[in-house]
Amino acid sequence: MFQHLDGPDVPLSLRGPVLVDDSGLPRYWAAVWSTMWSPRLAASTHAKKLRHLENLYQHAARIGSRYALDDALGTLDDQALAEILESWFVSIRNQSAVTGADEKRWQTGLEFVSSVVTWLSKSEASNDRLRRIEQRLHRLAGLYSQLHVRRDNPVEMVRSLPACTVEALYLLLDPDSPQNPFARERTRWRVFVAFVLMLHQGLRRGEALLLPADAVKSAYDRRQQRMRHWLNVQENGYDDGDGDPRYSKPGIKNAHSVRQLPVSELTARVVQRYVENYRGRPSHSYLLNSQIDTPLSTESLTKTFALISRRLPSEVLAELKDRTGKHAITPHDLRHTSAVVRLHQLLEHGDAMDEALQKMRTFFGWSKTSTMPSRYARAVFEDRLAGVWNEAFDDRVALLRALPRQS
Repeated sequence: MFQHLDGPDVPLSLRGPVLVDDSGLPRYWAAVWSTMWSPRLAASTHAKKLRHLENLYQHAARIGSRYALDDALGTLDDQALAEILESWFVSIRNQSAVTGADEKRWQTGLEFVSSVVTWLSKSEASNDRLRRIEQRLHRLAGLYSQLHVRRDNPVEMVRSLPACTVEALYLLLDPDSPQNPFARERTRWRVFVAFVLMLHQGLRRGEALLLPADAVKSAYDRRQQRMRHWLNVQENGYDDGDGDPRYSKPGIKNAHSVRQLPVSELTARVVQRYVENYRGRPSHSYLLNSQIDTPLSTESLTKTFALISRRLPSEVLAELKDRTGKHAITPHDLRHTSAVVRLHQLLEHGDAMDEALQKMRTFFGWSKTSTMPSRYARAVFEDRLAGVWNEAFDDRVALLRALPRQS
């Protein structure tokens, strides 16, 4: 089963997700795999993969013995591994409703088995045995590399938020708005800052939750004769991991995600006002502080946007459903929307598409070969989305905050 080790009595190096059997003992090869791969994965990705592997372990136990999968891996029993993988694949494929998550589950299990067999084959001293093991691995790879749980090609819907949704979010989340769903002023500002950082800076949820209180830096630019502001997207340099009490600890997704982003003067002022007046003085270094003076959690932020979604006007939710197929807004939707708007701005400034996509990769933390930027190109040219934005992204906030307040 999946468990999360944490608490002051658990050494820092042992904290995190783990798979255990019915007796509470760690599943051996899953623990080895986790040790090898966890430093390369974001905490959330690591947890998701372990949950997929637990499903494989449970399936192997149902068709065989209690330790069927670990035994087959430890003895390099290619026939047993083939039976486990084949029956697992069939059980996933025969579900009444098969989703993209099922495809990821299958691929995670296949990669896990292949990785362990590869490690064991390299540790063998006998050349003859090594050749036999390599033949087994090659056979397994040949059998399963072309199998996919999902063979259908569903139409990819635009994942950025419609203009009317973003407009409604600005009006609803303005800390001074009478429609704001949060009673406490401190909560209103915390949510507004998170909203601005994810929408304007294109931050992932975990990246926003990692930012320290002094995340926005400033310096005078003599060449441009003005103050410049920026923030560094990276691990929190003030925390060694021991002081973060959150169950799902946020993290940087990969090496490409570490980057420096320009910040507008207006966004810098919004963040600074929150820090000086509404963040409080908690004992931790993280920017987004919860109501009980602990670092804001991923679960709390997700629940916050579920509440916000329920407070949106019915006509806004109707268009959201028609345009995206979604019934609610998630934090990651703001990042998708930011990508569409940024690409639109780059093209409006005269950048060629290839150059604009390269800049997008740098800004949003994608690798140089990532195809993610091109997924937003279609939405850029939709008038209902692009037409609502001014050339300067932050002018939208300035305009809305200048509207007369209702008495």
